[in-house]
Amino acid sequence: MELSKRGHDERLPLYQQVRDEIFDNIQRGVWLPDVAIPTEAELTKHYGVAIGTIRKAVDTLVADGVLYRSQGRGTFVRRPDFSSSLFRFFRQVSADGKVSIPTGNILSRTLMLPAEHIARSLKFKPNEVAIRLERNRVLDNSVVLTEEIWLPESLFASLADIELTSFGNLLYPFYEKQCGLLVASATETLSIESAMPETASVLGIDEGRPVAVIERIAYSYDKTPLEYRISRGPAETFRYQVNIS
Repeated sequence: MELSKRGHDERLPLYQQVRDEIFDNIQRGVWLPDVAIPTEAELTKHYGVAIGTIRKAVDTLVADGVLYRSQGRGTFVRRPDFSSSLFRFFRQVSADGKVSIPTGNILSRTLMLPAEHIARSLKFKPNEVAIRLERNRVLDNSVVLTEEIWLPESLFASLADIELTSFGNLLYPFYEKQCGLLVASATETLSIESAMPETASVLGIDEGRPVAVIERIAYSYDKTPLEYRISRGPAETFRYQVNIS
């Protein structure tokens, strides 16, 4: 079988064309996260190219973080783990002194036009509508984070009528299960602001107290924006650590 030429530029080096074809299969869900892709020998036969071409194409996707190799097992589509990423910034300790991950409660869901900066972050067309979710993160019956989450309605329409209690604690696996959309990467911006009255009330802090703010834009493998999220928590629970070598 030859390359499908599915919109690929034939002027590109052959390994790049193969790389794009493999990536296209990952985007379309032909090869799923945490499942081994075909072996180099199988890919060589499938695409009708030399094994060196296949190896270079796969190496490129490994370097891009799309695939990973497991010694003795094969090469797999990488599933990014965001399950506790936010809590490298907000360290929450339960009543028994253990570091814990708060649970998430969706409070409301609204269809609406987002603010200009959110629409721009999600690459919306004029007058494109978003699903806005309000969510609190709770530990020991206290709200430790408040979040607003914006999703393109065109991609997440199936979430518009689902019971709010069905969303679960981890949203990215829920997006994948319900909408077939896999979050592959994200960018985050950190800032500090003074707590506005509504935020202060929800977090149980005094108005004007410092609040740490994390704005996140989540993307699919092809860099399509899938989610805009802004999380706020008391600054005294915020910490930042980076390893420099």
